[in-house]
Amino acid sequence: MKIHIIGCSGTGKTYFAKKLLNKYNIPHYDLDNIYWDNSSQKYGIKTEIEKRDKLLLNILEKDDWIIEGIYYKWLEQSFKNADIIYILDLPKYIYKFRIIKRFVKRKLKLKLETGKKETLKSLLDLLKWTDKFQDEDMKEIIKILEKYKEKVYFVKSKKEIKEILKRKLF
Repeated sequence: MKIHIIGCSGTGKTYFAKKLLNKYNIPHYDLDNIYWDNSSQKYGIKTEIEKRDKLLLNILEKDDWIIEGIYYKWLEQSFKNADIIYILDLPKYIYKFRIIKRFVKRKLKLKLETGKKETLKSLLDLLKWTDKFQDEDMKEIIKILEKYKEKVYFVKSKKEIKEILKRKLF
């Protein structure tokens, strides 16, 4: 089974992917770990394109995968190979609240987590960016995925995610 999950920051992509992983034992790949250079000491450094594309191809060659992220411009092969594409399209107030909550949690656990090195400015930039993503990028994503409409499913709430998880995908 090959599943691609796409949606704005804070919509529950990682939550959904981990639930699917637990239910079906399918490897989960967060595109942030490919797109961003997490080995960099600075926040916001991108992985070189050639390296990023090679990492993605290594995943796509596997028999089963769950890929999740906000990205779409360089993922045509992932969309083509996917058996199911979920678009998480939750209301703005939900994902903005989740983004702020995640930021606060990371700041409180800063010494315990080796994760992202966000600042208040990066949080504000992300909140602003999410508006652009929903207003512009989501329209482009829907247009790109039109040719795969038979395998695209829109998810508008956490309740729908839970309903999907109750069903058998394959």
